[in-house]
Amino acid sequence: MHQATQSVESDAAGLRCGRVEIAAAGTLGIASTPTTQSLSGPGAAAPGPEAGPAGLAAEGWDPAVPLLVALHGWLLSGRLWDPLRRELEPVLPCWCPDLPGFGGRPRPKGLQPSLASYGRWLADELRAQVGERPVVLLGHSLGGSVALHAAPHLGSQLRGLVQVAAGGGVYQPRPFARLRQGGSAFLALRPAWLAPLPVMAPWRSPLLAEARAARGLLACSTNRGAVGQLPRLTASLGVPSLWIAGSRDGVMEPRYVRHLAGYSRLHRLELLEGAGHLPMRQMPGRLAALIQTWLVEEGLLGGAGDRLGSLDPAVAPGARAA
Repeated sequence: MHQATQSVESDAAGLRCGRVEIAAAGTLGIASTPTTQSLSGPGAAAPGPEAGPAGLAAEGWDPAVPLLVALHGWLLSGRLWDPLRRELEPVLPCWCPDLPGFGGRPRPKGLQPSLASYGRWLADELRAQVGERPVVLLGHSLGGSVALHAAPHLGSQLRGLVQVAAGGGVYQPRPFARLRQGGSAFLALRPAWLAPLPVMAPWRSPLLAEARAARGLLACSTNRGAVGQLPRLTASLGVPSLWIAGSRDGVMEPRYVRHLAGYSRLHRLELLEGAGHLPMRQMPGRLAALIQTWLVEEGLLGGAGDRLGSLDPAVAPGARAA
């Protein structure tokens, strides 16, 4: 399938300027319609849209099984996770929200476009939706920084953290300046009027992301203070963490993931061979098997682990040190 590459200086949490590969229709499928996914019971078919994760109890999920909360990166939406969610939901419930200002979710009045504010928003939203139900956070790129900021607010409710293509922690003035300039230029020049056209479905989320939210998060995540805070937040994690790097990721190279992961004393680092910046789209089965294996080994799935099928031998434990 033809691949269109959007040359946006894209990774707001990264150490270098990169490119986001936006695939043709059906491959990436980032849409502007509300994309927060329903939480279906074990073995259910692909879920439809709904307002949030509050329907867990009614859907038959064991309350001891943690809710996997997947956070997308800059300009993207919760729909990014659809292929991975379909792989994981026979084992554990998933919630893939649109972050405020992105996808189909408006930014509440008063919510500042900063990593700290978004981290508090996520913690508050989870408590409002599922109370004290245990959660595992799954962050991608900028979403990984939001997850780190949410972690201190979740206390014992947080049982684990999975980071995909999320790293950094070293301030580099010139690359970050170029990153901000490129991102701001895209936001100013993007043809938002094209978004309603059906042919634009794969590019709709970047076209419709709220400018203030996108620009604010980009600026916040690339200033010296925010970059320096990432290692401190990682070092303060009191739960096990899994850090996954794609061997072909040109946006967040494995060495940057390794750098930030090293601050966590309970971390595991895995290299996903052949993966780029969007492994949840490129190889959802392999990524799911990697996450499932880690959840089982950390004792985070409980009885739900009995529903696991045969895992991909390419991601067997001990075969993937980055």
